[in-house]
Amino acid sequence: MLTDIDHIVQARLHTRESGPEGHEITATLRYHRDDPLAARVAFPPAVSLDGAEVTWVFGRGLLTTGLYEPAGEGDVHVRPAGPDRTALEFRAPEGVALVEVATTDLRIFLARVYEAVPPGHEFRGVDMDAVVAFLLGEE
Repeated sequence: MLTDIDHIVQARLHTRESGPEGHEITATLRYHRDDPLAARVAFPPAVSLDGAEVTWVFGRGLLTTGLYEPAGEGDVHVRPAGPDRTALEFRAPEGVALVEVATTDLRIFLARVYEAVPPGHEFRGVDMDAVVAFLLGEE
């Protein structure tokens, strides 16, 4: 049975306020069984503007593609940042944050994610008739 996955990583956060060197933070990569196409990254309250944990949600495929080539549209972009780092860029009205994570950590996380739910198996066991009925307000 699939369990949720949390993978803690060390990252370097770059913002306008942090300067060119950025600063080290701890982030948590998350995968939830009830949202099989999504990956999440949670940042601690200490690095947010309002003092609350910040979680970004995006497609797990975006994270996978971004290991090899620039990927993303809109608020989240992922790209290689050298031979052993991957950059995750988050855009919000308040500004842009660039987070660099060891590519090895992302690969370990994604291996666990794809082992738990292989591509093409995301909706196995889901009652699609019930989903459609819910979306159409027939439930």
